[in-house]
Amino acid sequence: MPYPNVASIPKFFYKTHLLAWGGLLCDRSYGKEVFLGRFLFDLIIYHEQIMKSKTTFESFSHNVILFLVFLGTFTNASAQHQEVPEKPHMWKGKSTSFYDTGAIAKAFQYGILQGHFRYFFMNTINKGELSDYFANSGGGGIRYETAPYRGLQFAVSGFYIFNLYSSPLGVLDTLAFNGNRYELGLFDIEDPENKKDLDRLEEFYLKYNYKESHISLGRQLINTPFINLQDGRMRPTGVEGIWFNILDIPKTRIEGGYLWAVSPRSTVRWYYIGESLGLYGAGVNSDGTRSGYEGHTNSHYVTSLGIHREFGVHRFHIWNFHVDNLFNSTMFQGEMNFPVKHGKLFAGFQAIKQYGIGNGGNDTVKLRYIDPNSTSSVYSGRLGWLDDKNQITLNYTRITKEGRYLMPREWGRDPFYTFMPRERNEGLGDVHAIVGKYTRKLPVNHSQATLMLGHFKLPEISNTALNKYGFPSYLQMNVDLRHQFLGTWTGLEMQLMYVHKWGLNNDYSNPIYQFNKVDVSNLSLVLNYHF
Repeated sequence: MPYPNVASIPKFFYKTHLLAWGGLLCDRSYGKEVFLGRFLFDLIIYHEQIMKSKTTFESFSHNVILFLVFLGTFTNASAQHQEVPEKPHMWKGKSTSFYDTGAIAKAFQYGILQGHFRYFFMNTINKGELSDYFANSGGGGIRYETAPYRGLQFAVSGFYIFNLYSSPLGVLDTLAFNGNRYELGLFDIEDPENKKDLDRLEEFYLKYNYKESHISLGRQLINTPFINLQDGRMRPTGVEGIWFNILDIPKTRIEGGYLWAVSPRSTVRWYYIGESLGLYGAGVNSDGTRSGYEGHTNSHYVTSLGIHREFGVHRFHIWNFHVDNLFNSTMFQGEMNFPVKHGKLFAGFQAIKQYGIGNGGNDTVKLRYIDPNSTSSVYSGRLGWLDDKNQITLNYTRITKEGRYLMPREWGRDPFYTFMPRERNEGLGDVHAIVGKYTRKLPVNHSQATLMLGHFKLPEISNTALNKYGFPSYLQMNVDLRHQFLGTWTGLEMQLMYVHKWGLNNDYSNPIYQFNKVDVSNLSLVLNYHF
């Protein structure tokens, strides 16, 4: 097997961590001593079986069936990311309710200081002789926000990260000749060897409040369909610019702004708009040649406007997203709710229209991010039901044959209803995706489990006009367990997520179409402590 072979080292780590936290969860104060301990133990054994059976990977589906049966035995509620319409909540410590102090000194004296520690363990297992990886990451940060002075507030936050122990993340696989995809994102994707000097000034802004509305200038965190936190690693994506929220119109919220810089997740620098594209990989051009837009994209700003309106129990959202010299995307989203005797039925619909503008980023065709004459359309829908303990949804997304749907991966994750953590459908056209999601609150207080199953029919790998990253069709399963601690451990949150993707094609002409894409498992354990 090519280096790194982690068949023994990470086993020690995830056994130690899962058993330790399983013991905490089984504290008798919760009254469910056996419940989560049993789950964590069985997941350890199950993950170990996968590692031992790399030479007989074809029998994996039988193990999955057994695992789902096990899941059903304890399930009496979602993904690793928050929903796009939600306000960013990276800092969850003390309350941020303020009153105007009337004096600058008192504004600083009565400000709020918040802290956040985070630990992240991740382990990826590829099929057969393809390389496996693991990483342990830890870090912490502080955030300070003043109380208002004549409506003005100042905020600053920063975070540091350490690579506690990992496999060599800069080593290329000897068969696919490609590098690590998931674990490196915990650190700095531009410098795989950097293990200690990983720090970033995340927020540094001045905010003016008027009644319930406000406007902010500087570095900040926002959450929109196209630029969002994508909080699936150590730190989220941040932006620099002007951002406003108008909240004084009844049943209406208007937000938007003008942005000129971004600090993508998995980086420690701030980049101007054009230079931020391509950090996560550029894929290929429509004719199959290697994309060369990284470092050659001419784009200086982003403007965005979102309008949210409530009509009784129904909500509607309209977004326009304009990227200088590259493209314009418009999105409509409707969310309808229908109360019933036992719970609530709900439905949602999304439509996105995108078209290229300017010169697509560069006058030279092979250095363009997007064809300025291209267009794409996306439609996504959801049907669901929920009550006090359960939520179940059936979701469908169609990206038409009209062209590739493009959105810089460095800026955020897909907004589609069919989104599943650890994969995206950006860069594709002619996609049919169907995903079922089930979330249930567990007998242990403040705990929930989520199961997701998805089928993603993509264009052929050879169809480079509609398949930017050479991704095959696949099936995906996510199992996500979350718990919030109480009492002595108030502020501590745990998430355990297991992901597996099966390729729908049995033969791959090149391992690069399989490595870190399909026939791969990913296990994550995340601990957050907010104060």
